[in-house]
Amino acid sequence: MDSSYFVGWGTLALINAGLAQGKNRSGFNWFLLSLVLGPVATFCLLLSSKR
Repeated sequence: MDSSYFVGWGTLALINAGLAQGKNRSGFNWFLLSLVLGPVATFCLLLSSKR
């Protein structure tokens, strides 16, 4: 598999962690969730409201 795929997936996970922290959620948990779910986690995070 191409290494750029893994770099992009990791970058998305870091972006999701930052988004989660901006919504007062656990950045680390969302980072781990994003490593597994990727864009699905981003979609869920964007739809969630701020705590």
